[in-house]
Formats: sequence, C-alpha cells, structure tokens
Amino acid sequence: MPLYEYTCEGCHGDFELLVRDREQPACPECGGVRLQKRLSVPAAPAISGASLPMCEPRP
Repeated sequence: MPLYEYTCEGCHGDFELLVRDREQPACPECGGVRLQKRLSVPAAPAISGASLPMCEPRP
C-alpha cells in the first residue's frame, strides 16, 4: 500500500494515509472526503560512512 499525503479541503488539515487501490480516503480530523493529493518528496537514504559495515577485499 502506498503512502500518500493529503490536504483536506474542508478543515485544511494535512495528513498522510496508507491507501489501497479502491479505498476512498477520508480526513482523520473532520471525516471529509474532498481531499487534495499533495506531491510527496521521497526520503533520502540515511547512509553515513560510520554506519556502513566494514568490508575487507578478498585476496
């Protein structure tokens, strides 16, 4: 199930929902179904040199 971001046109609340294919999302604050799907920015992977496992080259 993809995670979508919405803005409710009724109460102007912003929220995220996991939505199935045929599911009609509703605002968790007011229950409204007039929603604006927002453009989501993918999260960047959290990788740093210190957290990577050390790999030794094979002989």
